[in-house]
Amino acid sequence: MTSVTALWRHPIKAHGREPLERVALEVGKCMPWDRHWAVTHEATKADGSEWARCINFSRGASSPHLMALTAKFNEAEGTVTLSHPDLWDLTFDPDRDAEKFVEWVRPIMPSKKRQSTGIVKVPGVGMTDSDWPSISIINASSNASLGETFNAELSMDRWRGNIHVEVLSAWQEFDWVGKSIRIGDVEFEVRERIERCSATTVDPETGEYDWDTLKHLRDHFGHKDFGVKAYVTKAGQISRGDQVEVL
Repeated sequence: MTSVTALWRHPIKAHGREPLERVALEVGKCMPWDRHWAVTHEATKADGSEWARCINFSRGASSPHLMALTAKFNEAEGTVTLSHPDLWDLTFDPDRDAEKFVEWVRPIMPSKKRQSTGIVKVPGVGMTDSDWPSISIINASSNASLGETFNAELSMDRWRGNIHVEVLSAWQEFDWVGKSIRIGDVEFEVRERIERCSATTVDPETGEYDWDTLKHLRDHFGHKDFGVKAYVTKAGQISRGDQVEVL
């Protein structure tokens, strides 16, 4: 059996992850509040008018300490609380307090990299790494398979996925591409594999580089992919423990 082991959203792109027990999904939409905001840097071309590529934003690939951030979003108040092992907790409104956030995050940003400058959003559009409303699904068995090449246990959090599933065999999720799946009440069209960046070489607990995941993916499996991107075709609710069915 294939089942959901965890659900995650990332309110501010590349700036913290938040666990969920259940979530309601809509057709043609990202996970609610996932990558709702993104952090601009000194060379950004993003102005909040439309979706923009990840190169326009501060992220773990260039600022590894960001990977250790965790987040809690208060939907009623519109505030996000960010936590980091090297900083005090910050609770703020991303729409109103961007300057406060920029000052708070500065100590963990590499001094020779582009510095964060503000926060943008595009109403109704999640700032995922695809220009269509994607939800990412990652397989714990594939993570274990990669971990074996290091003789270590790898945290699933380094992959920043939305839906964690436990599949009987490693890399079986790649066979879902081009097919439809059902999780709980929700149906998805699985569209493509996810090519990974250097952010995945960082320990998500400490923000320090640890395992060269990209090299081991290439050397042992012949690619740099982990997980798949899916599009919601039938709305409904999914919860931890739900079964995954290939249609």
